[in-house]
Amino acid sequence: MKLLLNTFRIVALLEGLSYILLLFIAVPIKYFGQDPQYVKLLGMPHGLLFVGYIVLAVLIGKELKWSTKTFTVVFLASILPFATFYVDQKILKKTIPVNAAS
Repeated sequence: MKLLLNTFRIVALLEGLSYILLLFIAVPIKYFGQDPQYVKLLGMPHGLLFVGYIVLAVLIGKELKWSTKTFTVVFLASILPFATFYVDQKILKKTIPVNAAS
């Protein structure tokens, strides 16, 4: 379980970073600079990370018996900029046992 949680934390970090890059760098370049190259470059990796985030959230949520409120916060974090970092600090970091085996 610890390995799955650590994997989810990494995916959440990468998903959050890709979303920020896509939203605040690639999209403005596309519309203000008329260059869609960066959206194409970042879009697919972000989409894959988004799907991975959701799948891992469901698996971990079922295993840890998250409440509906926790599920909702984790899922909403996938669509709000910077929110995956909040989930990591407030939910995931507290969930990982210090000396637990994988």
